Amino acid sequence: MDELFADAGNRMEKAVEAVRREFAKIRTGKATVALLDGVKVEYYGSVAPLRQVANISVPEARLLVVQPWDRKIVGDIEKAIRSADLGLNPSSDGNLIRVPIPALTEERRKEMVRYVHKLAEEGRVAVRNVRRDVNEALKKKHKDGEISEDDFHRAHDKTVQEMTDENIREIDRVLAAKETELMEV
Repeated sequence: MDELFADAGNRMEKAVEAVRREFAKIRTGKATVALLDGVKVEYYGSVAPLRQVANISVPEARLLVVQPWDRKIVGDIEKAIRSADLGLNPSSDGNLIRVPIPALTEERRKEMVRYVHKLAEEGRVAVRNVRRDVNEALKKKHKDGEISEDDFHRAHDKTVQEMTDENIREIDRVLAAKETELMEV
């Protein structure tokens, strides 16, 4: 059973981490390197993540600076950022690419809050799915006589539910922080 709980805890933690990663990609009006995580650049015939072909920094709260390691791909990087559908408009001086982060409108902020609520709910569903899988495995072990009635109820009611509740609370904490960040003007 310990193995079952360890696996469940690991899977629930991965669901929480997935929510955190998705939240990091969401633009809040502040510059963050994670905004450009999904950007892929055509680099000498292959497609590479932007972080592998350039250094990305945040010199100001509303500005990203991308410094390619190879000046020949400045145009490709600019094009990749524009086509990434992030609502960003990069400009280049031949060496550096400056990406100003526009302020979000009130309507856009509310839209983003709805979106993060949807992402958080998907995370909660993933955690609950893990709980369901563990409960089914416990029922099977109980039916096969591998665990006693008391162990089954203790594991089912306490351990699995406590793990689920803790991970859902963590998703709610991350959601509240992101919502506050989004609504901050």
